[in-house]
Amino acid sequence: MTAESTPALVQVADAHAESPAPAGPASARDRRAHNTKAYLQYVAAKIAGAAVSLFAVLVTSFFLFRLIPSDPVKQMTGGRPVSTEQLESLRHQLGLDQPMWQQFTSYIGDALTGDFGTSFQFHAPVIDKIVEALPATLLLTGTSYVLYTAIGIWLGTRTAWRNGSRSDRFNTAFALTLYSVPSFWLGLLLIIVFAVGVGPIPGMFPTGGMESGNESGLAYVLDVVHHLVLPVITLVAVGYAQTLLVMRSSLLDEMGSDYLTTARAKGLRDDVVRRKHAVPNAMLPTFTLMFVNLGHMVAGQILVETVFSWPGLGGLFYQALSVPDLPLVQGLFFVFATAVILANTLADVLYPLLDPRVGR
Repeated sequence: MTAESTPALVQVADAHAESPAPAGPASARDRRAHNTKAYLQYVAAKIAGAAVSLFAVLVTSFFLFRLIPSDPVKQMTGGRPVSTEQLESLRHQLGLDQPMWQQFTSYIGDALTGDFGTSFQFHAPVIDKIVEALPATLLLTGTSYVLYTAIGIWLGTRTAWRNGSRSDRFNTAFALTLYSVPSFWLGLLLIIVFAVGVGPIPGMFPTGGMESGNESGLAYVLDVVHHLVLPVITLVAVGYAQTLLVMRSSLLDEMGSDYLTTARAKGLRDDVVRRKHAVPNAMLPTFTLMFVNLGHMVAGQILVETVFSWPGLGGLFYQALSVPDLPLVQGLFFVFATAVILANTLADVLYPLLDPRVGR
């Protein structure tokens, strides 16, 4: 070995000594631990944000409905002649004669324990009225949710994949039209045409309600389904249009990606490329929309339930707002907002599992 070659060999040896060792099981465990820690911090931040939002809703629900220019006591008397002493006695029974700050602290303290007070007009605990009306709302909105989500994703995928075709133009234009139509107006139109009857079209469905009241067993189930048809069609028509448009837009953004070109170059069929490569990536925005709509399931559609006289939370909220029945309105508003906040939080928590770039 010559003197000239020694420094070069030494430099090569030093370079190898300074280079990082190949990643082994320990480094893989470290990465997993780091990712898990980052995800847990992300989840904790989302939960903390949801808790702050819920408390803000609790405070807002107290003050918001007290801005309504109406006296609950006078509304409850129904315009009958009542003496001043009787009005003051009723206000005292309802706790409306207390200072605002005292009403607020009592409301917050009770609400944090799940007690939303007693309904003015029904003379029953608010939570009992909510539990009583919840199944009807979940039946209506749950059925509609499953239908319009499935139809919207399926049609949105097909229209985007056939972008520019006649079916794409028709479905997109029809969805845009339905999406811009107010749901209550569409419900009234369906009642006029298919419940009351117009011209040669006879009235085939009930104008409202959930049941006829004189059926049992299988006949009762069929009767409820008969009453469900028109309100479900109303909600599906508007909901599927929104889902279709979001799914179509997301898939169009993915269709020009290089990984789809590579998949086709490997000889994969067009149907396989769409189902196994394009659609899963395009589902991310639709996934978020699905959870947002899931939160709205509890709130229901207040106007649609009112138009069809559906005995759910939406119709109950409309009745409470007309008085105003402050405890019932506040309780329903908090339940509606809680459902939306929890659904959004759940979507945020699950989103990193579908897209690892989020929350890292």
